[in-house]
Amino acid sequence: MNPIEVGIISDTHGVLRPQALEALQGVSMILHAGDVCGQEIIQELSKIAPVTGVRGNCDTDGFGSHLPLSEAVAVGGVWIYMYHGHTRLDISPGEAGFKVVISGHTHVPRLSQGNGVLWINPGSAGPRRFNLPVTIARLTICNGEVEARLIDILTHSETTLSSQF
Repeated sequence: MNPIEVGIISDTHGVLRPQALEALQGVSMILHAGDVCGQEIIQELSKIAPVTGVRGNCDTDGFGSHLPLSEAVAVGGVWIYMYHGHTRLDISPGEAGFKVVISGHTHVPRLSQGNGVLWINPGSAGPRRFNLPVTIARLTICNGEVEARLIDILTHSETTLSSQF
């Protein structure tokens, strides 16, 4: 089976940087973990690949209020649970069969593993907050295995974490 590339972005807050668009090239789908802050963000991302998004705490306009609070997506036989992170997680991901959980909200990029689940916060690809990097993530799925990469879109530096299940 060929690897499937998934782009993960969050906290754009109405700003879609050209570097984010460049870093997402070649993905099969894009997951937006909330605080989209504008339908035009989804429209632009859709020019690269199909987009699934969830509502963040700043998605209060007409478009944003129609986004779901959480979403379950199956990609290459791997179940992914996505929510923004401003509400309490309403499931036990590992017990529910999810291999990946994606959240945003904090603007802090993070990859971690726990209880058989790969946790991804792609950080913020929108306006810089404090001294945090401007990041997205990419998820590679192949034969049920997953590998996540955080990409600082301004410096092009990367951090990688592979599943150890």
